[in-house]
Amino acid sequence: QVQFVESGGGLVQPGGSLRLSCLASGSVSSSYAMGWYRQAPGKQRELVATIAAVYSPYYADSVKGRFTISRDNAKKTVYLQMNSLKPEDTAVYYCNGNPAFLSWGQGTQVTVSS
Repeated sequence: QVQFVESGGGLVQPGGSLRLSCLASGSVSSSYAMGWYRQAPGKQRELVATIAAVYSPYYADSVKGRFTISRDNAKKTVYLQMNSLKPEDTAVYYCNGNPAFLSWGQGTQVTVSS
């Protein structure tokens, strides 16, 4: 069984930064692609960034140049460094595989507001 525990969210002013962490447990291979997703109120969950050993990291156009995904396989942790945050980045952020596993974590709330 795969489980994901996200952390690091919070309230930040526009232009600020946050670093999200995701601890993966269970049968998640270190070679499996991992991704960060987000869901804003009233919107569908969207893929924000992915990381895998066999291709360069992928970023959605809306976050390209501002977000950086990374992973520490020894710690089974995936990170999302978010800089120059905008109000439209406000959402609950989740991590999961890419393709996603059936189970999702609770996510971590990111609110960008002055």
